[in-house]
This record gives sequence, structure tokens and C-alpha cells, in this order.
Amino acid sequence: MTDEPSREPARDPQDLERLLISRQWVGDINGMAALFEPNAVVDSGEARLTLGREAIRALFADITATGRKFAAGNQAPAVVSGDLALTSTRLPDGTVTAEVARRQDDGTWLWVIDRFSVA
Repeated sequence: MTDEPSREPARDPQDLERLLISRQWVGDINGMAALFEPNAVVDSGEARLTLGREAIRALFADITATGRKFAAGNQAPAVVSGDLALTSTRLPDGTVTAEVARRQDDGTWLWVIDRFSVA
């Protein structure tokens, strides 16, 4: 038996953004971090790189504690090559994100790189 809640997996790389936002809105910080590979990196801006799933979990806990909520934007179609995908979203404030996801052995997708803003 496990205390870990059952979570919808990302079956398409474009599922990741929706899942991240929905998990943040319900306070599922562990679920947010679970969308990243164990050795993923997040560039949250201002030359700040966050390395590894546990550090990413802490980053999202800090962001969520401020009351900031992620918002869905206009997601461009994913560019997929084999087991890698490039995703990008224009957020409501005009910021453009860029992410690299990798297909896992079970066919689901996890982010490897997440850059909050490409500007």
C-alpha cells in the first residue's frame, strides 16, 4: 500500500503543461515534481538553475507558497524527434517558455529541461 496519490501521466508531451498547472492549483507539489526526470534542470530566470527533482520540488513549493498561480497559455504544437520533444507556450503575460521532454520506457513523457522564459 502507498500513500502516493494516483496521478494522470503525460501520454503526450503537450500534456505536461496542463498537468503542471492543475497540480499546482490543488497544491500537489510532489505531483508537480513528478513531471520531471530525476536529473532534470529548470531555468527559472535571473541565472538561477535548479538541478534535480528534489530541488525542483523545493522550487515549486517556494513559488506556490507565495500564492503565485501558473496560468495556461497558448501552447505551440510540440516538435517531436524520436523520444525527444520541444514544447513551448506563450503565457498570458507574453512570456514564452521552452521545455524539452523525453519519452519514458512506459511511453509516458517527463520534462528534462524547463526554461521559464526564453526572452
